[in-house]
Amino acid sequence: MLPMDTSTEDQIAAAPHAVTGEAESSATAAASLLRPEQHCAFVIFGASGDLTSRKLIPALYNLACQNLLPRGFAVIGFAVTEMDDESFRNHLREWVMNSPEVIVFRTDIWENFEPLLHYITADFEKPEGFKKLGKRLEEMDKDHQCGGNRLYYTATLPAFYNAIVENLGKYGLVRHASKTEDEWARIIIEKPFGQDLTTARQLNESIHEVFHEEEIYRIDHYLGKETVQNIIAFRFANSIMEPIWNRYYIDHVQITAAESLGVEHRGKYYENAGTLRDMFQNHLFQLVALVAMEPPVRNDSQSVRDHKADVMKAILPIDPENLGDVAVRGQYGPGTMMGAAVPGYRQEADVAPNSATETYAALKLMIDNWRWADVPFYLRSGKRLPKKLTEIVVQFKRIPHMFFQASTQDHIEPNQLTIRVQPDEGISLKLGAKLPGPGMNISQVQMNFSYSQAYGTLPATAYETLLLDAMHGDPTLFNRSDAVELAWQVLEPLLDTWSATRNYTNFPNYPAGTWGPPAADALMTRDGRAWKNG
Repeated sequence: MLPMDTSTEDQIAAAPHAVTGEAESSATAAASLLRPEQHCAFVIFGASGDLTSRKLIPALYNLACQNLLPRGFAVIGFAVTEMDDESFRNHLREWVMNSPEVIVFRTDIWENFEPLLHYITADFEKPEGFKKLGKRLEEMDKDHQCGGNRLYYTATLPAFYNAIVENLGKYGLVRHASKTEDEWARIIIEKPFGQDLTTARQLNESIHEVFHEEEIYRIDHYLGKETVQNIIAFRFANSIMEPIWNRYYIDHVQITAAESLGVEHRGKYYENAGTLRDMFQNHLFQLVALVAMEPPVRNDSQSVRDHKADVMKAILPIDPENLGDVAVRGQYGPGTMMGAAVPGYRQEADVAPNSATETYAALKLMIDNWRWADVPFYLRSGKRLPKKLTEIVVQFKRIPHMFFQASTQDHIEPNQLTIRVQPDEGISLKLGAKLPGPGMNISQVQMNFSYSQAYGTLPATAYETLLLDAMHGDPTLFNRSDAVELAWQVLEPLLDTWSATRNYTNFPNYPAGTWGPPAADALMTRDGRAWKNG
């Protein structure tokens, strides 16, 4: 089978991701410049699972629509579920046709994308599958001109990571680039990366036995979101922001990752994880690092990731003796969402009836450096909250002198900068302005930037961005081993203390459809502050 010919590329280029009209040709031309020059085979372990169907293949299809896949490219799915190439393709076609990640499904593009999809039925822990994989990769090099380059993806349960990596090394499926050989192998590791500091270190050591650090891409899909990346641009491409981005002007920062759904079918996973492991160690700490980091020396992976790691090093250790002052945990009980009754966490499938797993957590962190001394960072995340949103709120200090004759008409509040990560990606700034009329009365107004309104297009999905970066060999948006361990180190006192009190009796302590337990509000109010609830 031959790689896509020129006519195929022309067809693909005619359907860029959510771009129309005159913008279409310019977007396509710009996108073509970003297409990886090096060909590769993309191997997905766990290819029969939800992640592949819902995220990975729709992302690859979107890249194909923008002419961003390498000229020589193929996908090999690897999983224990019985399928062949044809059934794998049919299965994925249905998902892509109905995927909310795909703007437009085009039959002509799918017909050229579909032959790139292949499948192996095999066990992650047995040698037969990896021997078969080696043969299929050789076929892909011949039929699709993949050039001997391999990009592996662990879309499996974390329990299989070690076995997969060990077998890749054992059966000669990892080729390291050298001065004489251009062929490369990279591996993308899904979260969670370990369950605590000890297991994260063990996993790092295990993977390092087969892959070099620069070949390991620890993925956090939050870092692929346009607005998350825009934090760096917003801070360092605008001279008006950096002079006020410090303790002299900022009162506090609050970061919220709220989910309206419950655990759904993930009860078994969530019982072993909880909100701290599921959301804080990766997503929320990444947002903290981007908000708090110092200006990079240059826009490259080394400089950016060095400065993010510096933030993790500067976070003051959590004192387990005074957890009530800085940390709150919660679990949702029965409640009402969108006018319908919903069960509590303990009534969900695969959840223990007396479970002490937290579905909500709030945390107050202090960063001990020159820029952020005495500026608290408040983090919270929870399930079954009133709405789905992720946002960063930077609240500035109050005006130093109130010379206005304030009346009941006046609303003089501190300025707030809100970075909306999802669902409506954008940035807004709350300002005080004079109300129309003869008097000097102040009202709050919003200056708002929205990606969809400003550019007439939806931003690329996170997995599109991250998969493309991995093919390019750019690790900037991926986690480095030291940063992963530093994040676990920050949380370790809290994890140890909460796990030691698994018979916690105060659950459930917030009804589904509310903004969490009262103690989370108290965490803010005793500091004279309040959460911004959407």
